Amino acid sequence: MENKEIARLLWETADLMEIAGEDSFRIRSYRNGATAVEGYPERIADILRDPARNVTEIPGIGKGLAAALHEIVERSSCEKRDALLQKFPPTALEFLKIQGLGPKGIALILEHYRISTIDEIERLCLEQKLRVLPRMGAKLEEKVLRSISQYRQRSGRYLLSYAETMAAELMETLRQVPGVTDITPAGSLRRGRETVGDLDLLVTGPADAVIERFLAFPRVEEVLARGENKVSAKVGREGLQVDVRALPPDTFGAAMQYFTGSKDHNVAIRTRAVKMGFKLSEYGLFRVEDESKVAGATEAGVYEALGLPWIPPELRENCGEIEAAAEGRLPELVELAHIRGDLHMHTTETDGRATLEEMAQAALARGYQYIAITDHSKALAMANGLDEARAVAFAKQVREINRNGLGIRVFSGIECDILKDGTPDLANDALAELDLVIFSVHSHMNLEAAEMTDRLLRALECPHLRVLGHPTGRLLLQRDPFPFDFDRIVAEAVRRGVWLEINASPERLDLNGTLARSARAKGARFTISTDAHHPQHLASMRYGVLTARRGWLGPADIMNTLPADRFAVALRTRP
Repeated sequence: MENKEIARLLWETADLMEIAGEDSFRIRSYRNGATAVEGYPERIADILRDPARNVTEIPGIGKGLAAALHEIVERSSCEKRDALLQKFPPTALEFLKIQGLGPKGIALILEHYRISTIDEIERLCLEQKLRVLPRMGAKLEEKVLRSISQYRQRSGRYLLSYAETMAAELMETLRQVPGVTDITPAGSLRRGRETVGDLDLLVTGPADAVIERFLAFPRVEEVLARGENKVSAKVGREGLQVDVRALPPDTFGAAMQYFTGSKDHNVAIRTRAVKMGFKLSEYGLFRVEDESKVAGATEAGVYEALGLPWIPPELRENCGEIEAAAEGRLPELVELAHIRGDLHMHTTETDGRATLEEMAQAALARGYQYIAITDHSKALAMANGLDEARAVAFAKQVREINRNGLGIRVFSGIECDILKDGTPDLANDALAELDLVIFSVHSHMNLEAAEMTDRLLRALECPHLRVLGHPTGRLLLQRDPFPFDFDRIVAEAVRRGVWLEINASPERLDLNGTLARSARAKGARFTISTDAHHPQHLASMRYGVLTARRGWLGPADIMNTLPADRFAVALRTRP
């Protein structure tokens, strides 16, 4: 069991404890434990199974929590969680996914109404029965109804990072089959979509052996279908559907093109094939007149036979990529190797899990030339955010660090909260001491679009602002973007020389590809940063790069592709 899965079960237990109205100290201990587990560099399961190790050595893990961790690793739950799930409806954990309720709101509803499903919560809202409860009203009912609708749309979707991890495990397993030569994920994972509905794996090799090895994978929970060359199953406790197809080498390229999609891209490509006298399927490209095969072994060969260069998977959404390919206008897309530094990360000064020096060494190991340390500002009190005095002291500390040398250049920065009225959380004279100032919204996300737009416009007036962090505030599969006039904010950011962040955290991927492409057309420039709270999180940069590629962005659009000296100049340059 991976650390993220363990942490999720601890978070769920803490939420159930809050619904039950248990002691706040115990609730906090579970939440602190979840944070410690999620960010720990070693696998907690390995530590628990090592008789020479004691998990209580990890800060935030006491004896009681250690016992719960042993249970979770052994049977995917613990006594405390089991007892709470017996006390509440089995769907209580689902209720927590509905924005606007929260553990206390759920407890209140369960106290007054005998409900057990999300459908029943929806009915309470429609019948205007929530508004009669304390601290609830008509606006909350509207928010809950919207959230239920959004939750149903998200149901059955998985984060890109989760699907990628599962694909890597399965591919490693299938590579052990004698005779297997190629394996690739297809579908929305290969296109780099931020969430996926299922996972397609294409394999060249002996079908029977491939299928048997897949079915022997320990995390296969339920076999859905099995054929001569294909098998489908639910994998993992989350129930991700995985389809494995065993293919002959001469059809592998055509299958890659077909199963990568998107549907709209494939329809347009097949239409082009028909106009040229061909028939295209997952088996290959054939001439209609004599059914002779023209291409199929490689994906590039299929596109070439249709008069097109190979089109990167991230662009295959039928949003102009085929026309651009036909006219020789496909963009040069940014690649992970272009990234020279990471500009958004947190340390133990606030809510990070590593020191500045540890983050710097991890970045150096990734080949970066520079980083910016951007701890939180004081508004995030629970994260021990920096006030003006600590921010100024930090800037001085970084100047000394750079003089002494760490092998990597460090820029002093801050992730400063945008307050409800649009003013920054720190005074201008403190912000002026820092090299890189990121402004982000972390609160009051339920404002109307006009009010949020005004808030962001006022924030953009700050002369020290350089980057607008995770600009839409979304959390994938948890929280939708807050509403605002995106075009107006982009235009003002471009006018003032403020860069837009593509936050590479797999839970955010904000901006998304569509908005990034729209902003680029208006002259925007971008940063891709991980928002790392632990050295391991630096690896998430690849998800930000995938998102930027889906936005048709090239290295010239991304400011942290610049070498350190040129980036330092860009930081000081304004329109």
